[in-house]
Amino acid sequence: MTVDEELNVLESQLRRLKIEYEVFFSNPQKRPPTDVEWKVLAMLRKFSDGGRLSFSQRFRYNEMAQRYAIYSDLWRKKARIREEGYRRPQDALLSVQGVRPEEHVPEHKVYGLGHLSADGSVSDRLAEDQPFVVHCTDPGAERDKVEKLFIALTGAKKKAGENTSGSLESFTSFVQKKTEQIRKQHGCKSVEYSVDVTGGKVKLTAKAKA
Repeated sequence: MTVDEELNVLESQLRRLKIEYEVFFSNPQKRPPTDVEWKVLAMLRKFSDGGRLSFSQRFRYNEMAQRYAIYSDLWRKKARIREEGYRRPQDALLSVQGVRPEEHVPEHKVYGLGHLSADGSVSDRLAEDQPFVVHCTDPGAERDKVEKLFIALTGAKKKAGENTSGSLESFTSFVQKKTEQIRKQHGCKSVEYSVDVTGGKVKLTAKAKA
């Protein structure tokens, strides 16, 4: 199996893990999906040194490692609520929406690589060389794309020392409105969003795509 194929498996397992945790928290008889989580952690450990990864593969791996860190902290928070028997409506509605990555201190080692240049040195200029790009047609139905864009933007801002306040929920609302505005204005099918760094400043740009 090639590295890209293994990263595809990791992404698939991470998506499955998220779904199984949602089922677990909605059904008190379910057991936590520890077997799937173990597989995800094993693959994150496998690639954590970055030795086998190309430039683009490192970027993709980092994005998945950051996404797992956000999800896992949320799951632990929900598990504590479940164990302590809280039944407030706001507890039951805990979800990825509204969670700010900077509010969480991971309770386990988070696997992830620094952004590495071709010679293996740490580089803060990744976004200048290779912006993170997604295409959105209907952000409301494309949650995975919006989450990835949010994580990429937050990660870039952290590296640049910029303010990272703001929730995924408010960001999703912004992307939804922006996409509708650009599609209506230009009569286009989709909108391209990109996160890059220019002159040490993080930029989120949106442009019409046919």
